[in-house]
Amino acid sequence: MILNDKLKLLSDGLASLGCPVHHYHRSRLEPPCIVWAEEGANAQHADNGVAEQSPRGTLDYFTHDEFDPMVDSIQGKLQELGIAWGLNSVQYEEDTDLIHYEWVWEV
Repeated sequence: MILNDKLKLLSDGLASLGCPVHHYHRSRLEPPCIVWAEEGANAQHADNGVAEQSPRGTLDYFTHDEFDPMVDSIQGKLQELGIAWGLNSVQYEEDTDLIHYEWVWEV
């Protein structure tokens, strides 16, 4: 699978959750919303070239709701798509009154 196909897999999978999804930045839309971005890639090299590329990045979810069920839906979707992931942090943002979940992922 080529790079853009792997990124499209993630993008389409997140869009299927029924929550607004943004690539790179959070728009002016009200939460809840998902923002994801690729940040680089790991590569397997062979024959003086790249044999396999695994993009990695972050996925952020912003919500006002404690125990928001979308958190489990996001993790379930990543699992379903075969995307490696880990919950990196959960933060409360006082200035926006938002709970901010951040996952790291690699596909």
